Amino acid sequence: MNQAATPPSPALGLPPDGAPLPHTASTAPFEPNAVEVMTPEQERVYLASQSQLMWWKFRRHKLALVSGVVIIVIYAMAAFAEFLAPYHYTTRNTDFIRAPRQEVHLFHEGRFLGPFVYPYTQRLNMENLKREYDVDRSRPQPLRFFCRGEEYRFWNLIPGNLHFVCPPEGGTLFLLGSDRLGRDMLSRILYGGRISLSIGLLGVFVSFVLGVIIGGIAGYYGGKVDLVVQRLIEIVQSLPHIPLWLALAAIMPPSWSPLLVYFGITVILGLMDWTGLARAVRSKLLSLREEDYVVAAQLMGAKPARIIGLHLVPGFMSHLIASATITIPKTILGETALSFLGLGLRPPITSWGVMLNEAQNINVVALYPWLLYPVVPVILIILAFNFLGDGLRDAADPYR
Repeated sequence: MNQAATPPSPALGLPPDGAPLPHTASTAPFEPNAVEVMTPEQERVYLASQSQLMWWKFRRHKLALVSGVVIIVIYAMAAFAEFLAPYHYTTRNTDFIRAPRQEVHLFHEGRFLGPFVYPYTQRLNMENLKREYDVDRSRPQPLRFFCRGEEYRFWNLIPGNLHFVCPPEGGTLFLLGSDRLGRDMLSRILYGGRISLSIGLLGVFVSFVLGVIIGGIAGYYGGKVDLVVQRLIEIVQSLPHIPLWLALAAIMPPSWSPLLVYFGITVILGLMDWTGLARAVRSKLLSLREEDYVVAAQLMGAKPARIIGLHLVPGFMSHLIASATITIPKTILGETALSFLGLGLRPPITSWGVMLNEAQNINVVALYPWLLYPVVPVILIILAFNFLGDGLRDAADPYR
């Protein structure tokens, strides 16, 4: 005789007949259909986008984070060089040729005066015909901040004369010394940074475009096209870069304007650094071209350029950005080397390489060591970009 089914006791916490079992955070081994509930932290990671995951991993790389801040500060200083520089980069002080740097003081004879410098008095040493400068500590000269100074055109567009710091009234301000024409080294470093840093970005843009296009064609089509591209890359990589840079820079006509020389150097540097990026793009496309979404795009009639540009390349754009970040310092070093050897940019354009061209003579460096100050921002920006590239590469790695 069958007994009627009795409803479960509410005290046992069981649902009535026919109701689904609730999901619990802990599941027994014999419950195959049970679903584990994610914690809020796990759900946050599961629902995060690729850019959010990269940012969270990048923040753990403290050195890369600091390097990114340093790069932003250096580029901001170069962008606002007219405002930050006390002089224009062409301004000459013929009475203070190769003057040493002036130190900034706060106290004079025990009294607080704020930021000030002591003036120089110049005399000519008749024994070695060298200009010597003595510090006159009896006349402190206060610095002026957010003041009106030399006229300039911001980015050669907007006229202005507002400076962050100006020389004292009737005095000079050489925080990093002056060069052989009496020009302020700090002002020239700020203006020169704009040229050197922009060449790095433009050169990487040229190599980035060439690498994506040529590597994308090789990886998408494969076969004989890939074979030809690979041999071309090997030929370019086998050429010694420095002699080739020198040869290409030497064939530029001397009659070219500084602007044409600038773009010529940029193209030369970009043409030499696309091979590594092209190989990275080619290897990625070889592994992605057989994916289902690529086949679906082909069946819908999408052209190869659309498939490469809109479907394949965005899938590993993070790796391309990391590779481009590591390539920028090479371009900056290339411009510095060419200008240092006198085959790159030429005056009146100023860059860090052009400024270091004056430090070729060891005797000049021994007597005037401040002429080597432009190498300091070169080292800082190279190290910062390398550390930033390492951090971006680790953050973009999906297996970390």
